[in-house]
Amino acid sequence: MRRSICYTEPHFVLAGALGTWRFIYQTASLLPKGAKLKLDLRSAGRENIDWEQPSVSLRAARNVIWGHLPDGKPIAAKEVETPDSTVPQYEFVLPQDLPAGESFEIVLGAPPKKEGTELGNRAQSIVQRRRQFLLYLDPKGVGEWSEPEVFSLDIRGNQLQNIKVIVPSYTVRNKRFDITIRFEDQFGNLTSLAPEETLIDLSYENLRENLNWKLFVPETGFVILPNLYFNESGIYRIRLENLKTKEIYISSPIMCFYEGNAQLFWGLLHGESERFDALENVENCLRSFRDDRSDNFFATSSFDDEKETSADAWKLIAQNVQGFNEEDRFVSFLGFQWKGESPVEGVRQLIYSKDNKPLLRQKDLKSNSLEKIYRTTPEGELLSIPSFTMGQGSEFDFGKNYPQFETVVEIYNAWGSSECTAKDGNPRPISCEGRKGVKEFAKGSIQGALRKGRRFGFVAGGLDDRGVYQGFTEGEQRQYSPGLTAIVAEKYTREALFQALQRRACYATTGARIILGFQLAGAPMGGELNTEEKMGLKVNRHISGFVAGTAPLKSIELIRCGEVLTTFEVEPGQTELEFTYDDLTPLEESALKREDGEGVFLYYYLRVIQEDEHMAWSSPIWVDHLFASTGAKKKNKGVFRG
Repeated sequence: MRRSICYTEPHFVLAGALGTWRFIYQTASLLPKGAKLKLDLRSAGRENIDWEQPSVSLRAARNVIWGHLPDGKPIAAKEVETPDSTVPQYEFVLPQDLPAGESFEIVLGAPPKKEGTELGNRAQSIVQRRRQFLLYLDPKGVGEWSEPEVFSLDIRGNQLQNIKVIVPSYTVRNKRFDITIRFEDQFGNLTSLAPEETLIDLSYENLRENLNWKLFVPETGFVILPNLYFNESGIYRIRLENLKTKEIYISSPIMCFYEGNAQLFWGLLHGESERFDALENVENCLRSFRDDRSDNFFATSSFDDEKETSADAWKLIAQNVQGFNEEDRFVSFLGFQWKGESPVEGVRQLIYSKDNKPLLRQKDLKSNSLEKIYRTTPEGELLSIPSFTMGQGSEFDFGKNYPQFETVVEIYNAWGSSECTAKDGNPRPISCEGRKGVKEFAKGSIQGALRKGRRFGFVAGGLDDRGVYQGFTEGEQRQYSPGLTAIVAEKYTREALFQALQRRACYATTGARIILGFQLAGAPMGGELNTEEKMGLKVNRHISGFVAGTAPLKSIELIRCGEVLTTFEVEPGQTELEFTYDDLTPLEESALKREDGEGVFLYYYLRVIQEDEHMAWSSPIWVDHLFASTGAKKKNKGVFRG
């Protein structure tokens, strides 16, 4: 039995390219006059990402969808709206019979009788093998559509535009490590499309003279270079030079320690992929964060609402999270967002330490409050991360505190920072350009919460357009770069990273892989000290650390109890700094009162700003001083309850 044939010309296109694409359908049986054909581009309509939406007007100057029979006149398309898509389907009505074996051609690009790449349609900017377009047939023309025919088209990487070097942020002297070099087009896709004579030179500080790295652009678009190591401790950057174009590419910094086991991992605990919807295609989303972005970890974060995350969708998410979690390669966390009463509970990113856990819906009686969730969840199995705490309408005032679950707080995401108010000097405040957006809620300030005695490390979220953030992208809300979270741990496992978050061994950035270290009298980020164990802290708090930026540094501020204690001096163009500082102010003169009335405390953290305006916040370190009447009874635990 003869079958219909579907094919495209050309059979592949370059990501983001302009051109004219032809979808040719050769029918196996007669299609009578009045029969209908309908093309579904399967596009989500995202600007500069998905396939460009064409015009149906044959008089349009460019980017038109139209059809024709062999040697026939152009046939205009009609837009057909669909309930589950913002992009219409395109319907054609045959003006005459189409005999078996004849072809109907749908053209997407330059208008009829016109030529020129610049008049064409823009392809999607994401590489995809066998990208599908669907063609529906209605031979009788009465709305009875058949199962779709399928066109397949490969989307390949475009011209080489950027070279990205993926490096570990921490290493140890004489310890071998691998780096990955990605050859990317302007959209971040892997590509091998470069002039044949392209040659890449690799170097770094203290490179031994007998090593000479010259790299060609491989067909795979990436290459892994094994067994690199540094002979001396210090801060390094891998440098690549395109010997043909003389362009220079620099990796993010690498901190090489003299000894130790600490590793630094980068990823996202809350946020959405700009390419793949984690709800509709969680597998591609996880793969993109792991392979395209080269993140070390990722947590799912769909909202608990049943309209967004059905029981079947949650089951699929949980299965993929379990499947992608792989020791020493990629850590995936099962998580979701939960919105409670504002400002008592606010918006939370809830993250499990284990697989196959339930989605706790705020509308369900057993999980309609945080207290119920915490009471029924074993300690150590759940992290509850307050998010967007200064976002009016979904705010959280930090009135209650559950330190066994709330060990970290989201200080930043793409919609702004909740560190403090704009009036108090927030460089990236939550704000909007008009009346309809979300403004800041001062009582949700993280600095205000720290002054109350709340204790948490800092993490950052990415871009989100779901739930309470819905409509922000198209609306008047001010948008910043998606953030990143850095976690310091000794092993690359889910358990180790989860425990590091519980210890507050983490920090937040606005998306740049800025390296920072911060210690107070030997205690690391997230640590707690007290004067009972270290009496000298009453007189002097010795602070030390380092910062290595991805761009020249603008300022490095040491914050004490919400105020800038000192700003470390940096020279123009300086990208790294090691520092020490002795806080000699008598402790009780600058300390804050504990809520339990049993003493006073200080907290310190770093705020880093680069010249390109990217930022980083270290998690705080606390120093407690208990009064003599209570010091013998109770050592510092750092616990405050609402």
